[in-house]
Amino acid sequence: MLSTAAILAETPPQLLPARELMAFTLASHILLVPFGVALPFITVLMHYRALRRNDAVALKLARRWSAVMAVQFAIGVVTGTVLSFELGLLWPGMLGRWGDVFGLGFGVEAWAFFLEAVLIAIYLYGWRRLKPWTHFWLAVPLPLAALMGAFGIIAANSWMNTPQGFRLDARGNPVDVNVRQAIFTPMFGPEYWHFVVAMFLTAGYVVAGVYAVGWLRGRRDRYHRLGFTLPFTVAAILTPVQFMLGDSAARSVFHKQPIKFAAMEIVWKTDTHVPEYIFGRLNSDGTISGGIKIPQLDSILAGFKPSTQVTGLTSVPAADRPTTVQANIVHWAFDIMATVGSLLILLALWYAWSWLRHRDLPRSRWFFRCAAVAGAACLITVECGWITTEVGRQPWIVYNHMRVSEAVTDTRAGTLWAMLGIVIIVYVAVFGSFLAIVLKMRTRWRIADEGSAAARAVLHPETDTPYGPRSKPEPTAAGAAPGGGADRTSDGAS
Repeated sequence: MLSTAAILAETPPQLLPARELMAFTLASHILLVPFGVALPFITVLMHYRALRRNDAVALKLARRWSAVMAVQFAIGVVTGTVLSFELGLLWPGMLGRWGDVFGLGFGVEAWAFFLEAVLIAIYLYGWRRLKPWTHFWLAVPLPLAALMGAFGIIAANSWMNTPQGFRLDARGNPVDVNVRQAIFTPMFGPEYWHFVVAMFLTAGYVVAGVYAVGWLRGRRDRYHRLGFTLPFTVAAILTPVQFMLGDSAARSVFHKQPIKFAAMEIVWKTDTHVPEYIFGRLNSDGTISGGIKIPQLDSILAGFKPSTQVTGLTSVPAADRPTTVQANIVHWAFDIMATVGSLLILLALWYAWSWLRHRDLPRSRWFFRCAAVAGAACLITVECGWITTEVGRQPWIVYNHMRVSEAVTDTRAGTLWAMLGIVIIVYVAVFGSFLAIVLKMRTRWRIADEGSAAARAVLHPETDTPYGPRSKPEPTAAGAAPGGGADRTSDGAS
């Protein structure tokens, strides 16, 4: 504790508010990222099913998901732009010195952002104006643009974790930049695929969870069944894949960032036959309180044998490693992530067992309760993943090259605290507006599905059907084909 206090006493006063401001905006923005990265793919997949099988219900779902995707993208523009400004305003020391080395990743992300905006606009515009298959093929690049944006961001972040692709001159400034090496760092592959699959898995469980809630409330129609089944199947297939990718990423951290790994596993001294602690708390004297201790498991997980040597936190000076508090934060975030992942595997196996045996969804209400909670649990793990990545790298903003305290702005601490308060107020308003818009859309869709003529005259929900003439009123017959009508299912919207 004394060493932690001494380290904090030597840091600039503006460091804490700058970190809190960046942490809050990043934690808020990342809640939208799974939908920006993965919802386009899930929507296009449902769209393909609709056209391939001439399925009006699937077409209705795809169209409605595309509307949610557009609203989410607009909110993401706000939160993402704030992050971009903060990166330069709060950490000028990093961008001023290292921007020429790793800045290309942000450039790729910016191009992907503009491309995605154009493609979303075309996709929304095309519902009533393009031929069905032409509309679909114009939407196919949309998920690829989302993946390209993730590529740029992860390239920049993985460079901060394992910087390479440059040489330092006599003054310590980077020269002779090799762009390819700066992008494809040792942590890029493990971090990128772990991140992308996490986004797809999270979006799948969140979308399926909406329809699971509707199912629990008695809406057992085909609309809710299909709205649940497709995204949940995508997420269930990816769950065991993500578990293996997470294990591989942790092992890459063990080899490339041993001190971060020591924080993740709260290993105090370098040793072999290191036990695994599930939760627990690291004390300042190196002892561990609480938690579940499994002998030798940490060494086995790291190197597949008990004799594997695991580097401890004390192998480097206190100023070059996470503090005890930071190590505990990283450890708990990592363990929460692993625990939720394990539980999701059980849920995916439950789903697979029922489908293989009965070709049907599980009938237990507990399954749908768990499915409804799974989306929120995944959002928590996304937050935990970034906490592990960023806090575990402390005190470095560029691993082993620049400390966070060296990169921070000279702006007064009081000003930064005031900015944090303003940003919190603005973000509450922005996310509140997002929620209100989505709930309003849900109400309109439910009214449309219930077919109340009086209410439809007031709200005019979905007056034009996908691919139908704009001047032609929506047909009222049930089971209309996707080329000219929409399927009528009672209680259609969740």
